Amino acid sequence: MSQLNGDSFPVRTFGGPTALFEYGGLRFLTDPTFDGPGDYPSAGPTLTKTAPSTATPADLGRVDVVLLSHDEHADNLDTSGRALLADIPLTLTTPGGAQRLGKEAKGLADWETVELERPGGGTLTVMGVPAVHGPGPREAVEPYTGQVVGFVLTGEGLPTVYVSGDNASLDAVKEIAERFAPVDTAVLFAGAPRFPMLFDNNPLVLDSAQAAEATRILDARRVVPVHHDSWAHFTEGRDELEAAFTAAGLADRLDRDWLQRA
Repeated sequence: MSQLNGDSFPVRTFGGPTALFEYGGLRFLTDPTFDGPGDYPSAGPTLTKTAPSTATPADLGRVDVVLLSHDEHADNLDTSGRALLADIPLTLTTPGGAQRLGKEAKGLADWETVELERPGGGTLTVMGVPAVHGPGPREAVEPYTGQVVGFVLTGEGLPTVYVSGDNASLDAVKEIAERFAPVDTAVLFAGAPRFPMLFDNNPLVLDSAQAAEATRILDARRVVPVHHDSWAHFTEGRDELEAAFTAAGLADRLDRDWLQRA
């Protein structure tokens, strides 16, 4: 059954793409990044972190599952995040990422599912869903930015939850909406990250107006924005997100806790 914005389960955000929520009795963490500010070399441009996380791994408590959109960029999985994975029973990520990360990781291709046992009995389902880390078709983008996966969580008596990962494609959002709309909670990676040398400086992840449009496409009851702060390559932040959702008539969809953390 769908839940209204104010009655939904809490989602804690810690800066960058990292969020923690409990769903079906299991505790899920997205794209763990807890390293301090500084420069982080990568296969492409150097990434610069500008602000620390608002928590440390020790502050999280139990984590049962990591939803890792991809493992190849430091703004989605950093050194402390990698160390944390060793203490977590299951990491769900891309097929390529699972090969790199080892035995505790499972890769999900598009529309592939895994059933997880709930502590109180029964199961919930996590499905891998399409994500494209840049503008244009996947085959043109992945050679530069790599493979990315999003997630949809469902279960009997539970709300439908979408975690976008680093996705810039509204066509992918439309595919997901065809199967799952209306979505109860969407954790949308945004921030319009850009690099002048990649894709003519077009965003590698949703910009604020696109995040609002994704909300409309999904008919999402509640949106928790992440991946819009703490890194220099994010070009749009909280103010732009609030303005875009207001302009689209969707300001009431923004998570109340997220709004209060200003």
